[in-house]
Amino acid sequence: MSDTSIVTAAMLAIGDELLSGRTKDKNIGHLADLLTLSGIDLKEVRIVADEEDAIVEALNALRGRYDYVFTSGGIGPTHDDITADAISKAFGVPCIYDPDAMTLLGDMYERREMEFTDARKRMARMPEGSKHIPNPVSTAPGFIIGNVYVMAGVPQVFQAMVDNVLPMLRSGAKMLSRGIPCPYGEGDIGTLLSAVQKAHPETSIGSYPKYDGQRFSTEIVVRARDAAVLDAAADAVVAMIAGIESARTPTNPTADA
Repeated sequence: MSDTSIVTAAMLAIGDELLSGRTKDKNIGHLADLLTLSGIDLKEVRIVADEEDAIVEALNALRGRYDYVFTSGGIGPTHDDITADAISKAFGVPCIYDPDAMTLLGDMYERREMEFTDARKRMARMPEGSKHIPNPVSTAPGFIIGNVYVMAGVPQVFQAMVDNVLPMLRSGAKMLSRGIPCPYGEGDIGTLLSAVQKAHPETSIGSYPKYDGQRFSTEIVVRARDAAVLDAAADAVVAMIAGIESARTPTNPTADA
């Protein structure tokens, strides 16, 4: 469901491998794209190591500040997958072997004629009272507790879980945007563009420099939630560019009468 309010979110990516560079994150951009399309503002992203206290501290800070928090990583079968324990600690509830998750996983391994080992059973652990996030890729569910959505770090699994989560969320007013090419560099437009932003406070105006090997130019992107507000600011940017161009064009001398 959607309304005209602003809905905010944060992401907490968990894992030593992200901070060491061994794994290149593919989940942050994917989540940001889908939340933007859903009218949810991703306001903050944190990456923390596989350390319980660091996870607890970051999660408690984020879940109190934003409508939704999405986590990735640390819910697998190995000893360093401690996300379920840390989130249980953050919420002050026991971390249990969820009965329904145990059944899902036990049945899956039985079908595959594989032993349901203690390590594999770890994937059924979650804070008491959690709800499942279905995992159509590898069965082991993510979980929801409060406003926190806990998902796997493997990109294919993370993406499948996000697809299942999005219909559950309240979406807000969607952000509209318009890109305006500008043939001048940021040094030429900085002061004037700041004045445009100040005159249109309900918008967010970003400038993104480009260099073609010979000269700088800028892509100016105007964002707003109201179409009329967006149009007014975009028109002001176009007028600003025209004004710079006019000031730089030599005046043609008037012919003698």
